[in-house]
Amino acid sequence: MIHGLIREARPRQWVKNVLVFAAPGAAGVLDDWGALWRTVVAFAAFCLVSSGTYFWNDILDVAADRLHPTKRYRPIASGTVPIHVGQAVGTGLLVAGIALGASTGHWKTVAVLVIYVALTLSYSAWLKHVAVVDLVAVASGFVLRAMAGAAAADVPMSTWFVLCTTFGSLFIVCGKRYAELRELGEEAASTRATLEAYSLSYLRLVLSISVGATILAYCIWAFDTAELAGSDFPFYELSIVPMLLALLRYLLILEQGHGGAPEEVFLADRSLQLFGALWLVTFGLGVYVG
Repeated sequence: MIHGLIREARPRQWVKNVLVFAAPGAAGVLDDWGALWRTVVAFAAFCLVSSGTYFWNDILDVAADRLHPTKRYRPIASGTVPIHVGQAVGTGLLVAGIALGASTGHWKTVAVLVIYVALTLSYSAWLKHVAVVDLVAVASGFVLRAMAGAAAADVPMSTWFVLCTTFGSLFIVCGKRYAELRELGEEAASTRATLEAYSLSYLRLVLSISVGATILAYCIWAFDTAELAGSDFPFYELSIVPMLLALLRYLLILEQGHGGAPEEVFLADRSLQLFGALWLVTFGLGVYVG
């Protein structure tokens, strides 16, 4: 049972919550202990509430998951974790996460967590059945993660940072749907209703729009940040290169028929990890050295 509960919490998915560090990191406040610990607390709070929403998502979607070739092995779908136990643990995680978020002392952090829980539960119960809205709803979850970090550390989010995060999130979510549709084909609609409304050509178009907008927004944000910082060396501008490489690499992975589980791709693909590390070092040098 314990092993099943841990699997249901999906700790591998917590890598998504690293976005909580994005705004504080870009603002250069992570070397301040107060901002750092509040950001870490926000990260932990998001790990708890996201795990709680996974429990409730699988409870609400148990019938469809049992028809899916891989999701049927999830603890709730397989019966390893009884539904009533999942309800209790899932609710407990949601409450604990919001309570932990309150310990940052910033009400905006709590507000973001509550909005995330409301959005995610609405997605699980209804929004995931509405084409296009399902893409925006999931992408919004990533944006809320970035907002939680900004709220916890009490730093502003620039317009271009928000746009970059928004379109980048849409790119990842659309890529996931694209990979699922390619993998499952005609059986896709039986496991995710909105896939019946999508075509590969439509999702390719959305991928093109979102990745193009992400690149444009990031470039403008990088140049704006460099100008505001008055950097002596173009670290921010150079960070465009590994960001571009990472986006193009992920597009290639999608075209090769992978990407149905983005977090697994990021944890397994060495090229993506290398580009991510190069971006982190380059941008980090701009924030804390340049």
